[in-house]
Amino acid sequence: LRSGTPKPIADKKVYTLLITANRVCLPDGRYIAYREEGVSASIARHSVLVVHSFLSSRLAGIPGIKHSLLEEFGVRLVTYDLPGFGQSDPHSDRNFTSSALDMKYIADVLGLGEKFWVIGHSGGGIHVWAALRYIPERLAGAALVAPMGNPYDPNMSKDEISRIWEKWTLRRKLGFILAKRASYFLPFFYKLRLLKKIDRPDKALSFTLGKKDGALTEEEFFIDFQLKDMEESIRQDILTPFIEEITLQVNQWGFSLADLQIRKKKMKGFRAWFHSLFNEVHEEWEGFLGPIHIWQGMDDRVVPYPFNDFAKRMVPGATLHKLIGEGHFSYLYFCDECHREMFITLFGIPRGIVSSDPDPESAHDPESVHDPEPAHDPESAHDPELAHDPEPAHDPESAEDGDL
Repeated sequence: LRSGTPKPIADKKVYTLLITANRVCLPDGRYIAYREEGVSASIARHSVLVVHSFLSSRLAGIPGIKHSLLEEFGVRLVTYDLPGFGQSDPHSDRNFTSSALDMKYIADVLGLGEKFWVIGHSGGGIHVWAALRYIPERLAGAALVAPMGNPYDPNMSKDEISRIWEKWTLRRKLGFILAKRASYFLPFFYKLRLLKKIDRPDKALSFTLGKKDGALTEEEFFIDFQLKDMEESIRQDILTPFIEEITLQVNQWGFSLADLQIRKKKMKGFRAWFHSLFNEVHEEWEGFLGPIHIWQGMDDRVVPYPFNDFAKRMVPGATLHKLIGEGHFSYLYFCDECHREMFITLFGIPRGIVSSDPDPESAHDPESVHDPEPAHDPESAHDPELAHDPEPAHDPESAEDGDL
């Protein structure tokens, strides 16, 4: 540890690991590992923070994203390990509020600007919802790809619940039931499912795959990528973070998706009445006012599409993109035209990097390097001619992550 920094709140076992990732120290002393791709901070037009899914790590990012595409749109892309995953310190008291605050602190330390974008895939989507709820003032917008939900959400209709559960295998159902009703059995359950079947995510997590997902996951490049990512996720060889993750997912989140609805803010009590007598009434709004985009494969057997029909019902202002024939992985993983389509939807036409400023002070001014104005054009273009070259890490005292 560097001198002068607080001692991390983590299990002693973590200190026996070889730390190869770049890490930031949070206010409570925990260290969070991260990986950076794309353009540098001084010339980034858009800063993006990615939250990985269950049994994944910072190595995932947007799988297969090409450096030339990131450069074309002026994107700085940062992915971090959730607490206890990969090379991040555990956090025994974590919840979705602390998760959102972690994102805020990471953004502050790495200089992602006054406002940044968040992207989450699968289980990472829940953390994106939390960020929209707890740190909305820091977000330019959000992209959720096949975001997982709470299968026990009290706001779901019986029909929505039925259509979700019928898509899952018996073992997958059992995992959620144990997490909700008998979490003390989860260590045994996950020891069998995760640590013994690390070679295949579908076997480890007990889900079936649709046609496009099935074809993709048989490709050697996908298997190699996924194996490295999964191995990194359980690098600390402890199951607690995974148990925490699924337990958080199936219990009360501390907020409702309905909290994100855009609505007029109501002033209450005598103060509101008195204010209305002597002042012009200005309407104030609450909820998240920026763009929220959800991409959902209609052949997704991991996160069934009724989850996000429900999310759209709860958050009418969100844009739901239903992807016919796509599965859980096929739209996000190693799909050049899909990545371009997503970026055009989020950022509009590509405008490249921001011209670098010779003045070192202005290079760190968030307003000079970030464009918070999102674009909402859902039309997409396709351009498969891209090459990948990840951005080197920031911390000179730590080794770079290997390319996947």
